[in-house]
Amino acid sequence: MYTNPILDDNFPDPTVIGAPDGWYYAYGTQTRRADGSIVNIQVARSRDMAAWEYLGDALPQKPAWAAGTQKFWAPHVSHAAGRYYLYYSARPDDAPDGALALAVAVADNPAGPFVDAGRPLRRGPGFTCIDPMAYDDPATGQRLLYWGSGFGPLWVQTLAEDRVSFAPDSEPQALIWPSGAPDDAANYHRLIEGSWVHRHEGWYYLFFSGDNCCGPHAHYAVLVARSRAATGPYEVQQAPVVAANAHWLAPGHNCVVTDAAGHDWLAYHAIDPAQPTFAAIDDSEGYARRVLLLDSLEYGPDGWPHVAGGGPSWQPQPAPAGPRVP
Repeated sequence: MYTNPILDDNFPDPTVIGAPDGWYYAYGTQTRRADGSIVNIQVARSRDMAAWEYLGDALPQKPAWAAGTQKFWAPHVSHAAGRYYLYYSARPDDAPDGALALAVAVADNPAGPFVDAGRPLRRGPGFTCIDPMAYDDPATGQRLLYWGSGFGPLWVQTLAEDRVSFAPDSEPQALIWPSGAPDDAANYHRLIEGSWVHRHEGWYYLFFSGDNCCGPHAHYAVLVARSRAATGPYEVQQAPVVAANAHWLAPGHNCVVTDAAGHDWLAYHAIDPAQPTFAAIDDSEGYARRVLLLDSLEYGPDGWPHVAGGGPSWQPQPAPAGPRVP
């Protein structure tokens, strides 16, 4: 059995992967620790997805092009041919409007240290180039990168064989657009971000989140669309996969990880109303303390996924099957 949160510390925008060494690794957005130290990209590990050991900083050396920033967001790590690729968002030091960029770093170990490729992968205006997620399509062999936010669409583009650049003949393709009036605070779809692709029984599920992750007016939920192809077209389900309840606020920015028995789990962050804030680096995230949650993912008769029990759990739950084996 386990009880949420599985990691009771500020650990936003989580990615959880199962590595060949028999461990699950979790990665999170930059934070300030209780001792005042700043961790650029957080990393922890677990044998069973329920008990986690905090390892520290997966990106201890900032890239030269972002040496002065304190904006390292939304990591995703993928594994290929014995190497690990960390895709993340960062603010370049020379960004005149404070815009963020997509970036990638490489390591030989899932815990790092990751070393940046030396240049941004893609720059964008404002907050449009954030939340990257890499996905190898088993049907086509394409190496794909998804990203997007800033009241714009979710994008996808093919990566080159080196995985640290885009394929030279590729162009970004918009997959899903936000819907609803920008000032409609009741609409989770008015800003969308946090792409995560997961294939299940012939469907590609594109999970994403909206609309406001943080602050005193946080209004966030996990959403989903599906397609028969990794690059769409996608059909959007309007109802959330998981939304807030009395025990957890603003759940979102999820990943999907499969346990040793082949069952899918949703890992995501949420705000604990009993401890909603912490001593953040600055006010860009509204001082929102976002802890790591885990819940079983179920697929209904119509194929659409949802969290078991209908919302973020707060009582003891059956744990994932495990431990993970190499």
